[in-house]
Amino acid sequence: MSGIRVSIITAVFNGEEFLEETIQSIVSQDYADFEYIIIDGGSTDKTVEIIKKYEDKITYWISEPDKGISDAFNKGIRVATGNYINFQGDGDRLFEKTTLRRVFQNVNESEDDLVSCLIERVDLNGRHKFISKDHSPIKREQLLHRLTVPHQGLFTHRRYFEKYGLFDISNVFCMDYEILLRAYHHFPKIKSLQVIASKWRDDGIGNQRELEIFKEYHRIKVENNVSNRLHLEFINMWTFTKYYLKKSLGIYRKY
Repeated sequence: MSGIRVSIITAVFNGEEFLEETIQSIVSQDYADFEYIIIDGGSTDKTVEIIKKYEDKITYWISEPDKGISDAFNKGIRVATGNYINFQGDGDRLFEKTTLRRVFQNVNESEDDLVSCLIERVDLNGRHKFISKDHSPIKREQLLHRLTVPHQGLFTHRRYFEKYGLFDISNVFCMDYEILLRAYHHFPKIKSLQVIASKWRDDGIGNQRELEIFKEYHRIKVENNVSNRLHLEFINMWTFTKYYLKKSLGIYRKY
């Protein structure tokens, strides 16, 4: 569908190992109207050198110290001009060069605030691990337990940010989860597509830090009053119980 401009934002810090792969997957898109924004946190490796290699294909980039991923995302949103905004970390990549065209061929820009796609989880070497489960149609109640729509597979209309604000820089791991929880009691329409949008590499800031993530999950659910406190405490207890049980059985799988 023409007329829908898309902004892809990458936040990076010392990402020389995988950044070029991410950039190539985005600048090679065959979609007619998109922009690419890179926010670097003042890298000291070869990240900036890699960015400069592709700067004729990058709409906007900056390299300066920031206050973390949320701060970098916010910087990108402030300069973005797209109707929809998507975030790909360094090491992530759009699934194929037709991804944006496939996603937006059936999107109704006036109605679809959130467009959710599937993601492929890959290991550090880019090898397939699993495809995210199909949550179509996505129900807000699923968010009581965990993030079911990771940002690599989510395209958010800019009016959502205008209504609910930018990312909270106090969140280290779950900034994309928290901003969805803000809308929990008046949740917008989500269009769920059977399109794999991204390869999500298994090397993010939350890698091997599940317990810290669960604690942040609980805190932001309480802060956003998504349910009564007793219910949230029960969910928190059940989350940790499942985690330890699955770890003991050797069947725990990171999302």
